[in-house]
Amino acid sequence: MGMRFGVIGSGSWATALAKILTDNRQSVGWWVRSEASIRHIQARHHNPQYLPSVYFDTSLLAMSDDPAAVIAGADCVVMAVPSAYTAATLEGLDRKALEGKMVLSAIKGILPEQNLLLNEYLGREFGFSIADYYTVMGPCHAEEVAAEKLSYLTFSGQDETSTRELASYFTTDYLNTVTNQDVYGVQYAAVLKNIYALGAGIAHGLEYGDNFLSVLIANCADEMAGFLQKVGIRHAGVVGVHEGPDDPVSHKRQANYAASVYLGDLLVTCYSLYSRNRTFGNMIGKGYSVKSAQLELNMVAEGYNASKCIYLINKDIKAEMPIAGIIYRILWENVKAGSGFKQIEPYLV
Repeated sequence: MGMRFGVIGSGSWATALAKILTDNRQSVGWWVRSEASIRHIQARHHNPQYLPSVYFDTSLLAMSDDPAAVIAGADCVVMAVPSAYTAATLEGLDRKALEGKMVLSAIKGILPEQNLLLNEYLGREFGFSIADYYTVMGPCHAEEVAAEKLSYLTFSGQDETSTRELASYFTTDYLNTVTNQDVYGVQYAAVLKNIYALGAGIAHGLEYGDNFLSVLIANCADEMAGFLQKVGIRHAGVVGVHEGPDDPVSHKRQANYAASVYLGDLLVTCYSLYSRNRTFGNMIGKGYSVKSAQLELNMVAEGYNASKCIYLINKDIKAEMPIAGIIYRILWENVKAGSGFKQIEPYLV
């Protein structure tokens, strides 16, 4: 008998993850917030609101609008809701609801009201052990998963064997998987890349060119590495520097996961037209207010709340973060985008 998965969330990334699992013939419990959407998926075999090109074998889906029911029936709970809605989604669960289960976080954000990573929140509210906590991160837009374009995902967990086993359920012809034990590093990198992608969008909206953008993103990678090192992440070489010996059996170069999950995700989120953070930032650069951009986008841009969370966290960390700091001030302190980027320019090398 395979592992029983419960996917919490019904947006584009949750839909993509459900697709991956059902493509591998895994039975999936799926929390879909809207009863109307559940009926539509059962009748038409696709999510009416997100990735409608993805068709499901509904015999593999057990859908419910009750997250507690989906969690109760799962061995592994896949969290794929925006960070801002995570606490509300789990509100009311029994404190023992996650006992004996694995949690796989696909959340690329910090819970904004609590200013905590998901594992920290679960530990505080449910006594959940980080030993049973895993993450799935990396440069993997849901739209390309839907189109079955080759993508790479990084799975992180403290135990190497169980992390590899978990990743195997998500390995397909169109999806390669990498594993590591860097649970904190990959989460912080995912948070930071959304902030920087929002900044890249602002630069585009302000009509800076590709030459400037390349230097901006390179400096963002360096700034990210500095923050990660400050919080104690050992493998913070986001520019893909190869460390360590070759594999003693195959003699192949050992994978440097930082190249994909750190730098790769930063690049795709800064450059891709699928990136909602880049799109949100582009509107800010063109003069939209934050509220207007949120209404126009009609999806959550994780970088918005993340910019404030990282600003507050960095008061204690004290990493040098001039780029993230200016992005925060543009979004939260009404600094004009143009004048804010004039302040960034001297920091870039």
